Amino acid sequence: MKKDKKVVVAMSGGVDSSVAAALLKQQGYFVVGVFMKFWKDGKAGENSCCSIESEKLARLVAKKINIPFYVINIEKEFKKKVVDYFLKEYKKGNTPNPCVVCNKEIKFGLLIEKALKMGADYIATGHYAHTTLYERSSLQGQRIPIKLLKGKDKEKDQSYFLWQLSQKQLSRILFPVGNYTKPEVRKLAKKFNLPTAETPESQEVCFAQNSTSEFLKKYLKIKPGDIVDKNNKILGKHEGLYFYTIGQRKGIGLGGGPFYVVAKDFKKNNLIISKNKKDLESKKLIAKNVNWTSGKEPKLPLKVKVKIRYCHKLAKATIFKFQTSNFKLLFDHSQKAVTPGQSVVFYKGSQLLGGGVIE
Repeated sequence: MKKDKKVVVAMSGGVDSSVAAALLKQQGYFVVGVFMKFWKDGKAGENSCCSIESEKLARLVAKKINIPFYVINIEKEFKKKVVDYFLKEYKKGNTPNPCVVCNKEIKFGLLIEKALKMGADYIATGHYAHTTLYERSSLQGQRIPIKLLKGKDKEKDQSYFLWQLSQKQLSRILFPVGNYTKPEVRKLAKKFNLPTAETPESQEVCFAQNSTSEFLKKYLKIKPGDIVDKNNKILGKHEGLYFYTIGQRKGIGLGGGPFYVVAKDFKKNNLIISKNKKDLESKKLIAKNVNWTSGKEPKLPLKVKVKIRYCHKLAKATIFKFQTSNFKLLFDHSQKAVTPGQSVVFYKGSQLLGGGVIE
């Protein structure tokens, strides 16, 4: 019975997690709301994911739907696992995705540990994704792997950020809004009379108060250098390679463009640009730190559809084994701005098979 099952819901003060909690309560689960306090930049700073206003809204929602509500402080863990990783990757010249790491280590790592200690059976979030049930094969007596699936809302689908999840984690996760579109979630919030019904979408990196560039200037040693073309001709000066990403067009600071960032040479400290969009195209990439959500590597080579960043359209590709732990992807058609540090995520239909970090 659902009423015997306890669910800890990560409540952020946003409409999605609020509706997730309300739906679970309606379905008969024993629901507990938890608000996580992440690391913030300085004493006067605020993390947009856990601001004072966000906590206030989450608390009001919990009161409205009559569930227990707790605040947990995980600033140290968030700083170590997410922020330090973010800065470390930028130092290497990569463009990391902190949300992917936060999901694995914090929302579906640390929170699951704390929820189990609270006697919970599951945790839930407001992510637009969903999973299959944990079933047993009557023929073989073996557990069928849980599938991680795209959310119903194609525009809001957040499965891309969840590729690092394991079977152990997936067995403890509920995604109550995964089978709804964003407009449907807004309507449900109004139906439940929740104070978060009109809450705006969150933007930018949550722990960077103003912009990512300003955050990096504060925490990384900046080294200006030359902007060059593909023939090594000096065209200008850059502020520091950390501030640029592959495919970037705006903010380069040169006249006579448009120019595109096509590479970063950290040995020479050069920013390499081009006017030719074709210089951004790649036919292949290498993926490292690959995770298969089924817990088992599939038979390769394998034809899939992939995303090389969150807003990127799905592209057809074939995955091959490359060296011991890395994988090579060959695209059917060249892709623009393949960016080291970003996630490449593999899909078969609506199922997320896994993903890796672009090398």
